[in-house]
Amino acid sequence: MSVRTSVLETSHAKIAVRESGGKGTPILFVHGNSSSGAVFRNQFESEIGTTYRMISFDLPGHGDSSDAVDPDRSYSMEGYADCMVEALGLLGIEHAVVFGWSLGGHIGLEMIKRYPGMLGLMITGTPPVAPEEVSLGFRTSPHMGLAGKQDFTEEDVGHYAHATCGEPFEPFLLDTVRRTDGRARRLMFEKFSAGTGDNQREIVAGPTPPIAVVNGIDEPFVEVDFVANVRFGNLWQGKTHTIANSGHAPFWDKPAEFDEYLLRFIRDVAA
Repeated sequence: MSVRTSVLETSHAKIAVRESGGKGTPILFVHGNSSSGAVFRNQFESEIGTTYRMISFDLPGHGDSSDAVDPDRSYSMEGYADCMVEALGLLGIEHAVVFGWSLGGHIGLEMIKRYPGMLGLMITGTPPVAPEEVSLGFRTSPHMGLAGKQDFTEEDVGHYAHATCGEPFEPFLLDTVRRTDGRARRLMFEKFSAGTGDNQREIVAGPTPPIAVVNGIDEPFVEVDFVANVRFGNLWQGKTHTIANSGHAPFWDKPAEFDEYLLRFIRDVAA
């Protein structure tokens, strides 16, 4: 199935766009730190992609998008959220389901108050934490420190690409990490650590669209038990979900199992 590509001129950057061939409810996919929309290939090329209008934007400083016009403005969770909402507006998309992976999940949470047309939000690899809880939501990992490191060595590129996506591993994942503007990692991490943006623990506890939580049981970066005990005001099916033999990116390492959750969620919230 063909995937259409285009570029949007936004106030943040030139944003690369991927769209599947489906004509149904728009589904926005937001990728993680040092990644790109290409990582959602399995979903875009699946039967779901032929049914629904799947869209991914490469974040500023990532993938085929340009670096940010103003790095201090754009390279933060709230800056990225503003960019995603602006890009949706340029495409004329008033309502959409949003899926956010890792950093993309945090961006999705920041989008809730900015995008009234959000029908539902699914997050993976994203602990909704208050500023004082960051150490509780994330696991100690040998590669966790790379998330905020500006300048990567080739060894760093390999470690980060393998740790975030796991298997099956493909060379383009290295290219994607290598391309990322290192300032995006450093500034995002500094701002997150400083507690900028909204308190995401409070966001999910309040009035929200339905929020689905699907994690790999072998998640290397996130404390899955912590996420399971977070209080959500509108948690899909009343519980969080885990996928066996899956890590930080279940949509990549276990696409068949992940897509079952995704399709059920889309059908529930789009209805």
